[in-house]
Amino acid sequence: MADQENCMRVTRAAKKRAAAAMAQAPPTKKRVVLGELPNLPNVGSVPNLGDGSEKPKCRAKRKVKRAAAQREEPPQNIDVELDDPQMCGSYASDIYDYLHNMEMEAKRRPLPDYLEKVQRDVTANMRGVLVDWLVEVAEEYKLVSDTLYLSISYIDRFLSLNALNRQRLQLLGVSSMLIASKYEEISPPHVDEFCYITDNTYTKEQVVKMEADILKSLKFEMGNPTVKTFLRRFTRVTQENDKTPNLQLEFLGYYLAELSLLDYTCVKFLPSLVAAAVVFLSRFTIRPKLHPWNSSLQHYSGYKPSDLKECVLIIHALQLSRRGGSLQAVREKYKQHKFKCVATLSSPTEIPASCFEDVKV
Repeated sequence: MADQENCMRVTRAAKKRAAAAMAQAPPTKKRVVLGELPNLPNVGSVPNLGDGSEKPKCRAKRKVKRAAAQREEPPQNIDVELDDPQMCGSYASDIYDYLHNMEMEAKRRPLPDYLEKVQRDVTANMRGVLVDWLVEVAEEYKLVSDTLYLSISYIDRFLSLNALNRQRLQLLGVSSMLIASKYEEISPPHVDEFCYITDNTYTKEQVVKMEADILKSLKFEMGNPTVKTFLRRFTRVTQENDKTPNLQLEFLGYYLAELSLLDYTCVKFLPSLVAAAVVFLSRFTIRPKLHPWNSSLQHYSGYKPSDLKECVLIIHALQLSRRGGSLQAVREKYKQHKFKCVATLSSPTEIPASCFEDVKV
């Protein structure tokens, strides 16, 4: 009995010492205050951020050959042939039809021109700076990419309904990510952590209040398909004949999709169209001499190359830093070896018009 008591006393003492050490240890999370977001031209330009108002770093024409494959009829059911249980092959067609119908519902779509019609104090550049910072926050807390996409969706939908002061834009960002984390993550970060990452610019009460405002404004419609939802399937379709997954193509798609989040002009496009445009541009970047679209992609995405042209050109400009050149978080993220350094891949400066000619199905 005495030995047991001694053991318990030692364990308690060890726990106290560990707790004291943790209390004294400096926090490892990197904090950022966005502060006065600069009222600069749209995100397509490269602004001069040297006036102290910039977002601090988060411490936290060639002939195109058409591939023979594009003239082939798509298989009867590629989803079953992929044999991936996560893709629910037997039901994938019905599931994606449902998701495509869902993405077109007005209640799940932001206004394509909400900055002009609703907002008075928020600009496209401010939105871009916020999204760029949220990419860093998601990296800091190791959040899944679905959480990031949902967060941006909530932000755009909320700003379509409510005018917001620029000083509260970062608050909207962290509160949206808090909700998305609860929806997607197994172990979401606590409210205190989202306060800390803003250098305690906002109190816990303010974050919780904004969280409630977002939920009420969106009528608790939190689940909606994003670019990532459709990108998963389109990436599998484009690799239908590959014996092993092409990780470079996959990561390049993720990179271009996250770049699209930065640009306000992409808000008007359906997530499925952005996903299709991303796959189109990924294939063009890796194999520029081949036509980037084929009959299978057209069949399963529902989009022809001509449908994708406007979106592809916007994302291509982002890839070449002609747009959003000052926003570096996504670019730095995908320069890492774990993502095959896809942000360093060079893409032809122009996409030939022949790439947007419709393929035969």
